[in-house]
Amino acid sequence: MDREQKMQFLFALRSRGVTDQRVLTAMESIDRGAFVRGLFSERAYEDTPLPIACGQTISQPAVVGLMTQALNVRPRDTVLEIGTGSGYQAAILSKLARRVYTVERHRRLVREARQIFEALDLSNITVIHGDGSRGLPDQAPFDRIMVTAAAEDPPGPLLAQLREGGIMVVPVGQSDAVQSLIKVTRTETGLEYDELCPVRFVPLIEGLGQDG
Repeated sequence: MDREQKMQFLFALRSRGVTDQRVLTAMESIDRGAFVRGLFSERAYEDTPLPIACGQTISQPAVVGLMTQALNVRPRDTVLEIGTGSGYQAAILSKLARRVYTVERHRRLVREARQIFEALDLSNITVIHGDGSRGLPDQAPFDRIMVTAAAEDPPGPLLAQLREGGIMVVPVGQSDAVQSLIKVTRTETGLEYDELCPVRFVPLIEGLGQDG
């Protein structure tokens, strides 16, 4: 990313409401171009979602920024991400958290994300091939949970893995209609829900992908 591309990229993020300086710095330090292959690589710095392998997408940078900002990750946090995809979101989280666990149902995406993380020397990310709808009970509870696929309701198994004081950010809604980005905070007395903005994500699917 050259200097002009970087300026335009950060301007697009700010204009969409990404104002947290730690998030902007993290997004500036992770080159989105490393996560976009083939035909679409020249569009890596546009504020638009792009196709990746296995029928998935790499999210629009502004949405990545808004979700990351809403998650309010602290330097000592352990974060669970559901839906690794290209690995771009996990890479940004890795700059903000102590440890990131990310679960992906498509084996090919797991393999490709691991290669990118190694190339970028992001050693605090663990990529797991598995059914993200179940979370990672063995590593729970988590300080922060980010879901990058839409569910009809915030998934119960994931809410159960959220530490008291923890935050989950999840797109909620029917997969073919408008979804809302929801921030869920676990308090002493229960769960608080905040609706943030309309979004569009692929649906959260149980089980593993066709490739294993």
